[in-house]
Amino acid sequence: MNFEQDIESRENANPLVTAWKKYFPYWPLFLLLMVLTIAGAWIYLKVQSPVYQSTATLLLKDEKKGLEDSKTVESLNPLSQKKILDNEIEVIKSRELVGQVVKELLLYAPITIKDKWKKIPAYGIAPFAIQLKYPDSLIETKEKPIFYNSSDTTITIDNEKYPVNTWVDSKWGSLKFVINFKNRTDSANAYQFALINPKRVVKDLIDNIDVVPVSKLSSVVTLKYSDISAKRSEDILSGVVKAYASAAVTERSDFIENTLAFLDARLGVVSKELKTIETRLQQYKANEGAIDVSSQGQLFLKNVSDNDQLLSDVNMKLAMLEQVERYVNLKDAKSGLVPSTLGISDPFLSGLLEKLYDSELEYERLKRTTAENNPMLVSIKDAIEKLRPAVLENILSQKRSLEASKANLNSTNQSYSSVLQTLPKQERDLLEINREQIVKSSIYNFLLQKKEETDLSRFSSVSDMKIVDKAQVGLEPISNSKAITYFLAVALALGIGVLIVLLKESLNSNILFSHDLEQLTPYPIISELMHEKRFTPIVLNENHTSFIGEQFRMLRNSVLQTVHGSDRKRILITSSISGDGKSFVSTNLALSLAMGGKKVVLIDYDLTNPTLMDNLNMQNDKGVSEFLSGSASYESVIYKTSVNNNLYFIPAGTSVANSSDLIMSEKTQELLSYLDQKFDYIIIDSAPLGILSDSYILSRLCQCTLYVVRHNHTPKRILKRLEQNNKNNGIRNISLVFNGIRPRGFGGNTYGNGYAYGYLYRGKDYKQSRNPKLLN
Repeated sequence: MNFEQDIESRENANPLVTAWKKYFPYWPLFLLLMVLTIAGAWIYLKVQSPVYQSTATLLLKDEKKGLEDSKTVESLNPLSQKKILDNEIEVIKSRELVGQVVKELLLYAPITIKDKWKKIPAYGIAPFAIQLKYPDSLIETKEKPIFYNSSDTTITIDNEKYPVNTWVDSKWGSLKFVINFKNRTDSANAYQFALINPKRVVKDLIDNIDVVPVSKLSSVVTLKYSDISAKRSEDILSGVVKAYASAAVTERSDFIENTLAFLDARLGVVSKELKTIETRLQQYKANEGAIDVSSQGQLFLKNVSDNDQLLSDVNMKLAMLEQVERYVNLKDAKSGLVPSTLGISDPFLSGLLEKLYDSELEYERLKRTTAENNPMLVSIKDAIEKLRPAVLENILSQKRSLEASKANLNSTNQSYSSVLQTLPKQERDLLEINREQIVKSSIYNFLLQKKEETDLSRFSSVSDMKIVDKAQVGLEPISNSKAITYFLAVALALGIGVLIVLLKESLNSNILFSHDLEQLTPYPIISELMHEKRFTPIVLNENHTSFIGEQFRMLRNSVLQTVHGSDRKRILITSSISGDGKSFVSTNLALSLAMGGKKVVLIDYDLTNPTLMDNLNMQNDKGVSEFLSGSASYESVIYKTSVNNNLYFIPAGTSVANSSDLIMSEKTQELLSYLDQKFDYIIIDSAPLGILSDSYILSRLCQCTLYVVRHNHTPKRILKRLEQNNKNNGIRNISLVFNGIRPRGFGGNTYGNGYAYGYLYRGKDYKQSRNPKLLN
């Protein structure tokens, strides 16, 4: 590998250098696209407002994720309910809670300011806000101008004035214009207001509120909301958090109040029964003169009271279990209204009931805010249906055990009753009354204890939710910010430019790059000739040095090395199709050899479409076709050119249709053998390979073949078949000349002069074309 190849391989190894070399020539395209996209970004920023995002963080108690209350906390709050995180996320985004926020913040009546480019929300900065008495029945109204006069504090709509802070009847319904005391100044711009159905606003808010857990193992959730008004974004999120907390407190308070109502009702009943018993005891003692019972009666009374206490506990538990059983069997039961766990000591049954109550509570709450076919609602309902059989089975087992205990206690009571019959009547009557009094007193004390525990939970400060971070808006907008928008505009321009370049080059079916030749053919590229805009066919001049001239001198050196050591110096020049520039290469290569002191003859063997005589400003007199047909001698077809004393020319002669038949004759070999003795180099310009077979015949008689490929003109499909054609027809010693290379993109051309021809074949006839677009 030579030095230049080593440098090129290092540059190609660097992707930045490769990309720069590939796309920089198209810099005007990229510049134009950047101007357009930046202008579009500027207009976009003018008509679109930046979007700000507010975030808040909440800590929820989730029974599945390890946030359990301590025993002390549970004793202070025995009615606390554990929450499931997934359910709470749905509750936070429920229509009921969001609807409260919409009505509280008056979001159904947005106020805006119209500037030159866009509408700006005036939330929090307008001197007034619009409140409707019945928002759910408002008539939707498109934006209308509204004016505030601070001098007389009135609102003007459609030339009609309205007072502020007063309910007024209007065509939009009963409404009130609430003054914003933080901003009561007039505005140079007219305000506009609109009335939107709260349900529509609620739906939009729910779609934009994002509630996600921080992690799978955490019960911390993050709330996000985005809005073009930073303050409104923050207020909406704060309102949602506040409404959720308030709903939790309200739900807990209702649960406690229902429990207290149940306990108060039971205490009232038991208290009346206890007073009745005490009155009976007092009347009995007064009427019968009974003061006390004997020691035997007291012992009996103690035993009977203990047994009755146990029997009373069993009866209460049975009653509670029957109540729970009715509750479980009742499909339409309202969860949380009955404190059914009171008196039930079995931890497994209490756990099942707690899960059932929580599930039914969540079901009722979600049922009010979501559709019946909501997946979360269906999932909770399935869980309830699976819990019911387990609870009922456990209740049945508990009832059987309690019934057995009750039977034993009744048997004991019967034995005590037998003993009681042996006592005197007065003593027996007192024992029965005392027995009833003790039973009712124990029930009363039990209910009173539960009432105190419930009262204590009412005033406890334990909460089911903790605000980790209050709602706060970010300092920078998350979208439509200037920096991000302009950056995306530049990136879009670069992306579109790259796409255009890639499509332009990948969809082109012609040869564009030297690596295309390397991929399609195994033949070496011995020269690359740059495109020139000047239309002269000869670019070499002894008195002037040009870039294209130096490239032909380099081609000359490569050719000399190729034919070095050969007795005969015959060089065939051909191409794929007309317009590749083979005649241009033949003329200037021959002149380059002649300028090097070599005696050169240039033969126009393109007998169908001869063009070299125009390049050399010579007449197409007797030439190859006359010699091959036998009507001309050697000397009569060889002409000396005026371009250089060492350059001679043999024209094609009269155009013939069967050129291949003439070329295959022995006359061709005789002509070339004669010329070998007279000239140092023989340059043969033949017809294109893709059109005629002449070049295949001549290639066997030459030492090397220069195959001219023109940039963005020669089709790739022809190059793909070149190797196969070479194997079948035996083209000799092929080397490629990459002609007419244009700078990529919009780069300037600094390579000197250029030239090329075009061929138009029409059967046996031909027409020479001098199309400037086909020049070199």
